Amino acid sequence: MRYIIVSSVFFLCMFMSFSACNPDTENQALSKGQEIWFDEYLHDYGEILEDSDGSWSFTFKNVGKEAILINRVRSTCGCTIPEWPREPIEPGDSGKIEVIYNTATTGTFMKSVYVYSTAANSPVKLQIKGKVSAREDQLSKN
Repeated sequence: MRYIIVSSVFFLCMFMSFSACNPDTENQALSKGQEIWFDEYLHDYGEILEDSDGSWSFTFKNVGKEAILINRVRSTCGCTIPEWPREPIEPGDSGKIEVIYNTATTGTFMKSVYVYSTAANSPVKLQIKGKVSAREDQLSKN
């Protein structure tokens, strides 16, 4: 009887370790519920100068099994303008969500952009943050 129990536990452990190392199982777990995957969900500009380039690209990949269509991308503020691909993103393909922050106003900021798509994990929240500092020439005019 003890032999049967020990053998059963041994085979159960072998089966569990095989399924944990099976790449198909890992791919299924990754794509289950998360069909659009971004390299980063928060971008920190750090400190940038007033009226400088406030653009950033969030790179994403379709890790699902069907094409994904990004329906819209909504910003929480008029100071952040998003651009996105209008064509379907096929499985395995990548794309970019371009975000342009208006750096005309000084101070710290944290803004959100929501990506609405046909992916199972829609909407996806992306964020940008940083601090816009006044230029030296702007300070001397005051």
